[in-house]
Amino acid sequence: MKKKIFLLFTLCLLAQWSVAQAPKWVEKAKRAVFSVVTYGENDKILNTGNGFFVTEDGIALSDYSLFKGAQRAVVVNSAGVQMPVVSILGANDMYDVIKFRVDISAKKVPALNLAAVSPAVGANVYILPYSTQKDRSYTAGQVKAADKFSEKYYYYTLNLRLKDKMVSCPVMTADGQVFGLAQKSSGKDTATICYAVGADYVMEQKIKPLSFNDHPLSSIGIKKGLPDTEEQALVFLYMASSQLTPEKYAELLNDFIAQYPNSADGYLRRANNQMFLSKEAASMDKVAADMDKALEVTQKKDDAYFNRAKLIYNYRLTNPETVYKDWTYDKALEEVRKAMAVEELPIYIQLEGDIQFAKKDYAAALASYEKVNTTNLVSPATYFSAAKTKELMEAAPEEILALMDSCIARCVQPFTEENAPYLLERAQMRMNAGQARGAMLDYDEYYKAVRGNVNDVFYYYREQAAVQAKQFQRALDDLAKAIELNPKELTYFSELAVVNIRVGRNEEAIKVLKDALEIDSKYAEAYRLIGVAQLQLKQNKEACASFAKAKELGDPNVDALIEKHCK
Repeated sequence: MKKKIFLLFTLCLLAQWSVAQAPKWVEKAKRAVFSVVTYGENDKILNTGNGFFVTEDGIALSDYSLFKGAQRAVVVNSAGVQMPVVSILGANDMYDVIKFRVDISAKKVPALNLAAVSPAVGANVYILPYSTQKDRSYTAGQVKAADKFSEKYYYYTLNLRLKDKMVSCPVMTADGQVFGLAQKSSGKDTATICYAVGADYVMEQKIKPLSFNDHPLSSIGIKKGLPDTEEQALVFLYMASSQLTPEKYAELLNDFIAQYPNSADGYLRRANNQMFLSKEAASMDKVAADMDKALEVTQKKDDAYFNRAKLIYNYRLTNPETVYKDWTYDKALEEVRKAMAVEELPIYIQLEGDIQFAKKDYAAALASYEKVNTTNLVSPATYFSAAKTKELMEAAPEEILALMDSCIARCVQPFTEENAPYLLERAQMRMNAGQARGAMLDYDEYYKAVRGNVNDVFYYYREQAAVQAKQFQRALDDLAKAIELNPKELTYFSELAVVNIRVGRNEEAIKVLKDALEIDSKYAEAYRLIGVAQLQLKQNKEACASFAKAKELGDPNVDALIEKHCK
């Protein structure tokens, strides 16, 4: 009994000695250490762990594993106060580290100072565990090895046992500066050896322009911070715009404006996003306010006027029945001409043409497009705009085709899916000009450009060109493909019958038309065409019976045939 009492007394003395020997800075420094709780889908707890503040305004470090798959996270400081994680500022899954921002509950929080110099091998070091108690407990050890990586950072091996729930706690120098982030032990010796990654390396983790597509970051549902420069942040916004919902993108835009309040791009992008989200007057007021703010802060007034014009123009295109204040095509034209008064850039002239086109002022639009086509902005699209304008002006087919030829000539060859639609447009224009063989060539090039990914309508249009070009077998083949893709479209059956009749295959035409009647027994045109085929086969009586059935079903085109052959 005396031995037990003595042993207990000795242990108490040793504990007191340990606290007494603790560096003076320990108790204060431990207030910067916190617990982390992450939540996944359905707001269920995902992981728990540790981290610590490195700035008084709430920047903190921890391990990436805690956050993988997380939709939200909170930290609990030494006083038991919960604070939400508001954004991820960088991460690296290889070294299992993450940097993030916490929405702190006070003006500032206790934070650890980063060591300016890495500790030498053999130096005394300390791991500070998370605790809600005001104590000076710690785990002490020495640096066993320091391995350099990425030229200037260190990965440390420590003669120190990592106790439970100490992963991602700070590793401190003897003078109370943090130099490492404690990591899980590995290898055979886990009783006396643990590891730490340099805190300076974790601090260097950043959101980069293309980080939105980084797998480690994309696996975290918590909002990401923005890059450190406006230029990089704008690239990040661009990448995010196609992958976020308009609502989530709006939050990101708000963050951008808060970080870069003098960037006109932020207000312009938010205005466009807001207009997409809602067209109500109240929301449109916000759009207009952002456009005004963009004009106020920008150094490039012409760019602001151009974007105002473009936004008003797009609003009118998508909302033809509603009018917001003075947002008309005339107003858009006024704004773009303000931009042109500063500097007459080709892109401004192009928009001027587009607005005039929307106003149906085709002569003015054509003049703008022709001006663009003399600049370095010339492209397949600019020549196409001119060609469509000429078409609506009912110009001669040759004039329209000349512009489409210039359009096609500027397309990258071999043709890609991007410029393939121009081939379809020229094919139709060639048909209008009586150039069926040229149209077929365009259809064939289109087919190759899209790697054969075409629908039934394509085959029907190409068949029309083949018929005019007197390439009847190709016409028959294309109609067969159209029917294969859309076996319920009766127009294809009747067209196939017509081509068969034209080449003297009257029995085949009748068979095709009977197939059509299996789909729709009241398809009047089928009876009329059966009658035409029967006439070719000298089956006049049967033909007249077919014509009579067509008339009974309401075919308006059969009367002339009855008048000619059945009286």
